[in-house]
Amino acid sequence: MTLSPARLDRFARHIVLPEVGGAGQVRLSRARMAIMGLGGIGSPALQYLAASGIGRMALVDNDVVDVSNLQRQTIFTIRDIGYGKAVSARRWLANFDDSLIVDVSDTRITVANIAGLIAGCDLVLDGTDNFATRLAVSDACVAAGIPLLSAAVGRFQGQVGAFAGHLPEQACYRCFVGDAFDAEDCDTCADDGMLGAMAGWAGTFAALQALKALLEGVSGLGRPGWGTVHIMDGLEPALRTIRIAKDPACKACGPSPD
Repeated sequence: MTLSPARLDRFARHIVLPEVGGAGQVRLSRARMAIMGLGGIGSPALQYLAASGIGRMALVDNDVVDVSNLQRQTIFTIRDIGYGKAVSARRWLANFDDSLIVDVSDTRITVANIAGLIAGCDLVLDGTDNFATRLAVSDACVAAGIPLLSAAVGRFQGQVGAFAGHLPEQACYRCFVGDAFDAEDCDTCADDGMLGAMAGWAGTFAALQALKALLEGVSGLGRPGWGTVHIMDGLEPALRTIRIAKDPACKACGPSPD
């Protein structure tokens, strides 16, 4: 596969980077990525992932745009209020780059349907807002052999973790948070508030990590850092990184029972 002259022009600033290059850009054009949740994290991540030249995206969100979303969910405008986020995101992408292939779903993510929503993807970015959904996404990624970026944000803090629990020595998201959160019981930004720019930092950082994951083995940028979680503090500001060990007793990525 080669890039057309128009695509070469569009991604010229990528291609001149030795860490991406022509081979890396072609790899991105062949990639299929799923974004679960198109809110404060998914919106800015989607913008930079689309701008990077990823060829196909699956967008999943069952919510509709509300006026309070506009403070941080940067792909939406007042004209989108009341419309589904997935459909509105596809409309944004069509206006931004009509060469992208986009699959949308406005269904609620469940244990029963998540495998079908991520099927055929090279990478999943999860920006959903409750632990039950995040764990369902993580478990499905492990079962399907798909690496996962799991991102969260609230108030002035954010985190982005890279997981490849399907690999023998790598942790999954469940290794990180355990089983205690298999319920929709986490705090919401409606209760606690959120600085809009903090969501932007987490989303764009997740997009950067996604490019590293997709370019692993292809270019010098490809160092995704599986099993690491980056924690962002917007008040300092500061960034620190922690390493997550694989849990040998994890029910998702641990050894299969005899």
